[in-house]
Amino acid sequence: MSQFAINLLFVGASFALYIGIAIWARAGSTKDFYVAGGGVHPVTNGMATAADWMSAASFISMAGLIASGGYANSTFLMGWTGGFVILAMLLAPYLRKFGKFTVPDFIGERFYSRTARVVAVVCLIIASVTYVIGQMTGAGVAFSRFLEVPSTWGIWIAAAIVFLYAVFGGMKGITYTQVAQYIVLIVAYTIPAVFIAMQLTGNPIPMFGMFSTHTESGVPLLQKLDDVVNALGFRDYTADVDNKLNMVLFTLSLMIGTAGLPHVIIRFFTVPKVADARWSAGWALVFIALLYLTAPAVASMARLNLMTTVYPEMTGQVEDYEMAAAEPLLYEDRPTWFRTWEDTGLITFNDLNNDGRIQFYNDSNTEFAATAEARGWEGNELNVNNDILVLANPEIANLPGWVIGLIAAGGIAAALSTAAGLLLAISSAISHDLIKNTINPNISEKNEMLAARISMGGAILLATYLGLNPPGFAAQTVALAFGIAGASLFPVLMMGIFSTRMNSAGAICGMLAGLVATLLYIFTYLGWFFIPGTNMLPNTPDNWFVGISPLSFGAVGALINFAVAFAVSSVTAAPPKEIQELVESVRYPKGAGVAVDH
Repeated sequence: MSQFAINLLFVGASFALYIGIAIWARAGSTKDFYVAGGGVHPVTNGMATAADWMSAASFISMAGLIASGGYANSTFLMGWTGGFVILAMLLAPYLRKFGKFTVPDFIGERFYSRTARVVAVVCLIIASVTYVIGQMTGAGVAFSRFLEVPSTWGIWIAAAIVFLYAVFGGMKGITYTQVAQYIVLIVAYTIPAVFIAMQLTGNPIPMFGMFSTHTESGVPLLQKLDDVVNALGFRDYTADVDNKLNMVLFTLSLMIGTAGLPHVIIRFFTVPKVADARWSAGWALVFIALLYLTAPAVASMARLNLMTTVYPEMTGQVEDYEMAAAEPLLYEDRPTWFRTWEDTGLITFNDLNNDGRIQFYNDSNTEFAATAEARGWEGNELNVNNDILVLANPEIANLPGWVIGLIAAGGIAAALSTAAGLLLAISSAISHDLIKNTINPNISEKNEMLAARISMGGAILLATYLGLNPPGFAAQTVALAFGIAGASLFPVLMMGIFSTRMNSAGAICGMLAGLVATLLYIFTYLGWFFIPGTNMLPNTPDNWFVGISPLSFGAVGALINFAVAFAVSSVTAAPPKEIQELVESVRYPKGAGVAVDH
């Protein structure tokens, strides 16, 4: 059986499973559509939450970014994991106790204001649409390679599949579909990692293999990787970060963005009790850890495999890397996997010195320029999209065809699961918060369901268009969404739970200040509404304000949000007494007294 047929079998079987589950669990009421009827078991919800949260950015792009940037890009790992802990400890149980369907629902009721609800809807839509761009981009990458179609067609196929099971199934269908998608993606991620760890280190546990000895050279794997990339002008894979401020702000931005993501928060409204919300968060962390502990190992091994594919003499080398680097791979001898990824346009080769060999090195390193010139190199000739490394890893390591088919299904599952959750959050905000609770309170349940499905269809079309014109790699685009959510929604959720003095005026002004400041900063460097060529400054470190990347500005936006909200609240009327009592009751059981000794 050909590799294409194997891929088609795995991907087709997974699609049939998802659509079958959606038909079986079709939403019959608005409660089914928004919160799956409110009766999801904590373990089931934890698995669905993990799939909802571990998007194409986690499955496809995060390891690729760590592979290309080494320790410097481990901020993605730290920020996303730390943020989920904040969400589990400080937000999820209290929001579940409040008992509303959506994040704007909580904000509208807590801040006793339709305006606050509408502003929250706007913030949610902007953050979610930006986030879903990354999912569509990731799905396009996976489809373009494994189904051998252009990435444009891949994005349209992904949109059609999401439409089929998300629009009809709602949260009920999405929940059980995401359980299936989690199983597919975690098996697809870990099995190739085990194979590759065994090949390179002899250790079957990838996270331990990363710190084990590289079998062919007899040196520690990370030291081997440092030696290889150094010989090609790249900085050490394990090198520290120069801009500590940007690293801290970026990690913080991802953390608070995670805690403010509406499509994840909404999952905690699907369980029966407040205690179940805590258990759901705990189980989700367990399920997430399985992938996140494996990702750094996958990244380091993918980078080493890629380098030693282009420079075969470096594989067993421990001393003379200069000699090994002088004999890069002949282009005509490139392996099959290289050729197939070239067909997608995600690997490109340009023979600048016409020697028929592939020179892959850091041509922006001025200190390495003399070495490159001495070797007769005239510039880097190979460009590899970061988003392909995880998907290409099994092929680079010559793993069996069924493993490649499995990772094809896993990569697509990761993109589709999060896309569905995001689109549900968008449609719920429009139909439930904007139409039902703001514009037309008397709308029937049937028409509300229709509005939800129509708005989700519109969101899918918008996401598809933006996925065709993304502002960056999948994980970079997702990082922007986290910054927007962290700057606009996280502060108002925290203040709504923990501050009885925070009023509607403060919440509204804070959300708008955080959102506008963050968007202006992002658009300055990435273009207005991400339209190429409309940026006012080049997106380079020397142009960033005090060295703060657009990906990191969410943390600054959140500080602006907090500061404006507290300043406005301090000079305006306090919330009504019943609202203050509501805030207290959300955090403390009514009637609870001090413990007594019987």
